[in-house]
Amino acid sequence: MNALPTAHARPLLRCAFLAALAVAALAAPLAMWPSPAQAATPEEGVLSKHINLDADDTATKLDILIHTLYAQEQRIIALQFRMEYGERVDMKLAYFPTDDNSLIPGYVFTPKTMQAGKRHPAIVLVHGGFHERFNTEWFRFIDEAVAQGYVLIFPEYRGSRGYGDKHFKNEYGNTDVADVLAASDYFARKDFVDPARMGIYGTSRGGMVTLLAIQKRPTLFQAAIDVVGLTDFVAYMGYKPEYRRREVANSATFGGKLPHENLPAYMAASPINNVDAIQTPLLVLATTGDQIAPVALHTGRLLDALKARGKVFEAHIYDNAPGGHVLAHGDTEEQRDAHRRMFDFLARYLKP
Repeated sequence: MNALPTAHARPLLRCAFLAALAVAALAAPLAMWPSPAQAATPEEGVLSKHINLDADDTATKLDILIHTLYAQEQRIIALQFRMEYGERVDMKLAYFPTDDNSLIPGYVFTPKTMQAGKRHPAIVLVHGGFHERFNTEWFRFIDEAVAQGYVLIFPEYRGSRGYGDKHFKNEYGNTDVADVLAASDYFARKDFVDPARMGIYGTSRGGMVTLLAIQKRPTLFQAAIDVVGLTDFVAYMGYKPEYRRREVANSATFGGKLPHENLPAYMAASPINNVDAIQTPLLVLATTGDQIAPVALHTGRLLDALKARGKVFEAHIYDNAPGGHVLAHGDTEEQRDAHRRMFDFLARYLKP
């Protein structure tokens, strides 16, 4: 009898299956090619370390396979959105410049029919996760937002998977924030966007990036939404498994050092330490029972700090919402209530 695949092998088998579907659906080759993000011109005389597609060693070939499968999976997700919502929502992949002059991918969502000369309120959507990206859980929010008159951009900031090996590199609280702000500036310049009516919404790590973004650029957004966001990155590093702590620490942001060795860098990535800088009206949603970003450690302390400083904010803490940390993405009463609160809040400040 053949042995069953190991737990480690199952994700690769799933990706292989998705890749096969992508080839059939999109007729896209499996060979990896440099994305615009990878093709950015480096400083003259400096060589960047991209995957060598002609390499013969097994480790490099495996790396090529993994990133190729990530890319094919991403194409399937985009295709699925177009199949389900393409009759009323236009979805385009755009590449915009960021702080180091490289190009970052992002999805732009607009009504299928656009009125010439009309400027729309805009929402910047910020995903969470360690190497997450645009996925099915965002579909309903985007569809509803477009129906209400918004246009949206979904930046695939550095660390997102599906866009090549260089883009996969993670920099918590650094390049993610830079890329989201660059996406916001890029979107604000579009002739169909009203830059005076821009909001930002993020979940988990995306909530952390949202908070850091409105702290760094206090007047860029007119409304912000943080759902189950990480607020204290020092605390976060205290309860994560060792493999996660090490990958985070080994990024350039933290110089290979854990918090006890490089505390200022981790404090700078913690929105809880700079609440004074917040000027943007803020909606905060979370739930008890969240095991990824415990309320007492993250959202609860943020709310105390906002209240103590007289900031303009609204908040709601659900009681053990289904899904816990992913409460905003379920098909539940709590999810519907969360969306209602989000759209009511956005409408008050962005006036669609």
